[in-house]
Amino acid sequence: MRKSIKAVFVIIGTLIGAGFASGQEIYSFFNIYKENGIIGIIVSCLITGVVIYKVLKISNNNNIKSYNELLERKNNITILKYIINIIINIFLLMSFYIMVAGFVAYFKQEFNIPNIVTLIIILLICYITFMKSIEGIAKINSIIIPILIVIVIIIGMKANVLETLNKLDLNKIEFSGNWIIKSVEYASYNSILLIPILISLKEYSKNNEKRISIMATVIFLALSIIIFLIMFNFENIGNIEIPIVHIAGMYGNIFKYIYGIVIIFAIYSTMISAGYGFLENCTKSRRTYKILAMIICISAILISNFSFSNLVNLMYPVFGLLGLVQFIYII
Repeated sequence: MRKSIKAVFVIIGTLIGAGFASGQEIYSFFNIYKENGIIGIIVSCLITGVVIYKVLKISNNNNIKSYNELLERKNNITILKYIINIIINIFLLMSFYIMVAGFVAYFKQEFNIPNIVTLIIILLICYITFMKSIEGIAKINSIIIPILIVIVIIIGMKANVLETLNKLDLNKIEFSGNWIIKSVEYASYNSILLIPILISLKEYSKNNEKRISIMATVIFLALSIIIFLIMFNFENIGNIEIPIVHIAGMYGNIFKYIYGIVIIFAIYSTMISAGYGFLENCTKSRRTYKILAMIICISAILISNFSFSNLVNLMYPVFGLLGLVQFIYII
């Protein structure tokens, strides 16, 4: 059971990044569709749960150790494997860059700390964490994810999310439209980030695939709905870099800074998961791994100059569509 919980925390840490915790993802994919959005969240989380179970089951039953092995087992078409692998690696790298941009955006927005100072600190921490492998990531997430969950619940209670849930007009729900596409798109891009990490969790998930997938799905669903409900009553917050921190600040600075802890933890957990997945996919030796880790950390300095919200709104939908190829492939 203890190993299952560790695996769940790694999965949640991978899913809940800067885009999610800031509110940018949930707003862009679901809040803009109002009541339809909450159904979209349910659909998306259920699809994500199926992907988690399928990948864990396939990798454990066949002793798959890398994403390339998974592709080789499922298809003999070399060009298709090549294309999917490129999509995965580009997404993982861009996710790492986006998390770095989100980290910089938070400290710039809230404390006016110069970008270069924040960059040097977080990239040094990332490089050190990359050297610790999946065991280090599991230990870190075992500490920060429970704290993150508790803080999100506290902010949700302060925002009276249960009252908002009761006020939703279910008659406005339409079982057709763009929200259905968006929910599948959201699940598909999450699967891109998840699959390389899921394959590395064999030590924790053997014979516990169903339990882990159910636990991870329930937690992710609950957190997604809370974030959705917190933003539901606010208009025109999509242009704010970190909308949830803005909303939390309305209840007092203490809540603003408490949720800031969530942002920092969420960014960090997904940042290291994305970076680790990319490094594992692209390297075959420890020496190459170290060199590439240094390269991606240094190159992140250039990407951090772009707007965090623009990166989320531009890159994630694009990769969500590309991720459908992999999504169909796995299912």
